[in-house]
Amino acid sequence: MITKTYFKTKDYCKVKFTLAPEQAETVEILGLNSDWESGIIMSKKKDGSFSKEVSLPKNSRHEFKYRIDNTTWHNDETADHQEYNHFGSTNSVIEL
Repeated sequence: MITKTYFKTKDYCKVKFTLAPEQAETVEILGLNSDWESGIIMSKKKDGSFSKEVSLPKNSRHEFKYRIDNTTWHNDETADHQEYNHFGSTNSVIEL
């Protein structure tokens, strides 16, 4: 799930990413700010879900994917839309 919080006096939007994969040990977000090399580590909650808040510039567009346990790539169905990539799959897209 993606939750966007806009601030009238700020030039960024706070975006909260939440994912609840079954029996995962780690989840990270890759692709935000075009960084597919180093992921943003999400925090694991007591209920087994993962979440992370990230500040992103207003009027911007970001492709991303979740990487679960360093092996499985996962899209977010609640993203603004999905877009094909050059690997033959899709990336999640968020627009602010």
